[in-house]
Amino acid sequence: QVQLAESGGGLVQAGGSLRLSCEASGNIFSLRSMGWYRQAPGKQREMVASITSAGRTDYADSMKGRFTISRDLFTVYLEMNSLKPEDTGSYYCNLNDRGVEWWGQGTQVTVSS
Repeated sequence: QVQLAESGGGLVQAGGSLRLSCEASGNIFSLRSMGWYRQAPGKQREMVASITSAGRTDYADSMKGRFTISRDLFTVYLEMNSLKPEDTGSYYCNLNDRGVEWWGQGTQVTVSS
């Protein structure tokens, strides 16, 4: 079992910044990647950013230049700048261990206009 504990969500005005954290614990055998996904009301969950065990990063197009993902062992961070109302949603931490996906329970980010 792997547990993912997210923190850092909240309410922020447009143009503001937030930093999300996700700490993984439990039996992690061979980490492949960690990442963040988000789900807005009435929409499907979408990938925000990911980082592999080797440090390669990937971002959704709409987040490039505004969001930065980083990782320290089994903790992954998401620095979010220049936030927009359309960034509002539940943000979920993801961990891929040998092809098995684990998910956090989500942290809410609300960006007011």
